[in-house]
Amino acid sequence: MSAAMQRAEAIMTVDLDAVVSNWRMLSKLAGKAECAAVVKADAYGLGAAEVGFALQAAGCRTFFVAHLEEGLELRKAIGFSSRVFILNGTPPGTEGEFLNSVLMPVVNTRGEADSWRRHASEKGRSMPVALQIDSGMSRLGLSPGDVAMQATDPALMGGLSVELVMSHLACADAAHHPANRAQLREFSKLRTVLPKHAASSLANSAGILLGKEYHFDLVRPGAALYGINPVAGQLSAVRQAVTVSARVLQLREVPVDTRVGYGHALAVQRRSRLATLSIGYADGWPRGASLSAFYKKQELPFAGRVSMDSIVVDTTDCADPPGEGEFVDVICERQTVDDIARASGTIGYEIMTRLGRRFSRDYRRHAALAA
Repeated sequence: MSAAMQRAEAIMTVDLDAVVSNWRMLSKLAGKAECAAVVKADAYGLGAAEVGFALQAAGCRTFFVAHLEEGLELRKAIGFSSRVFILNGTPPGTEGEFLNSVLMPVVNTRGEADSWRRHASEKGRSMPVALQIDSGMSRLGLSPGDVAMQATDPALMGGLSVELVMSHLACADAAHHPANRAQLREFSKLRTVLPKHAASSLANSAGILLGKEYHFDLVRPGAALYGINPVAGQLSAVRQAVTVSARVLQLREVPVDTRVGYGHALAVQRRSRLATLSIGYADGWPRGASLSAFYKKQELPFAGRVSMDSIVVDTTDCADPPGEGEFVDVICERQTVDDIARASGTIGYEIMTRLGRRFSRDYRRHAALAA
């Protein structure tokens, strides 16, 4: 064990084989469409550098991040053999950084398109960009009016080499929601007046499951790569990619009616054996998610409230309880990110991206599965 792992109070183990397996499974579902990888927010908290490198080694050649800074960091990890798109577009004055690092902006506004057109004129060369159009989510992208204006005045696209036209589905996690069909129709209609040589992309993780008419040329899974099921019960083959384990800080025996934790929210009903774990809401664990930890297949229910840096669990019924300094699992096959999200009234995406920077990270990959 490395010195960093010996010092660790909590460990996130990332199964890169599972991430690659999920990407390959989604690629098969996408049929003839290219399967990209969304690695924004540090690959949903798992580590964009490590995840990006593993996926590129497996054959992924297109990546999406949200911010320019994320793109710059990803380039350091994966080199220049793959495309990297920046979803949130171009911060003013950063065009040079995009070009130097071969990053492709996703243009969302007329003003941003104008900026890139001016930059193309100054440099005397065309600028590769992606265009996002708003097909009905009202979040990011050129409006139908903006698209119509671009179509009627070709000069507005002067100097821009449009490599991709994309949009984003708002309700793909609800297969029968009428918004899905409405967005598909709107995207298809707007797409006809934009450069025909550019690839098209509409489907996110859940959108892939809507069927091949949503796939177009490229699909953009994110959450499903990391073991989050984008549609409950619809993607059973997705593999859990993350395990989180926390160190036992202290054990104690307590008598009946002992009060535990902040607010004395729990009074034990019997003589009990309690263990305090080194994980809390500062590490991203939801304060309202009072669930369990697991040790050698034994369940250890939480006792009292989640604190900033610690959680107390009840080990009374364990035939083989953990000792001080040992690790117990809090995210594992028996308690997934999606399980924690349901207990917290949120979605797996939020749980995953909140997982703490204080965790030591242990990346697992078998060399035999790298190809």
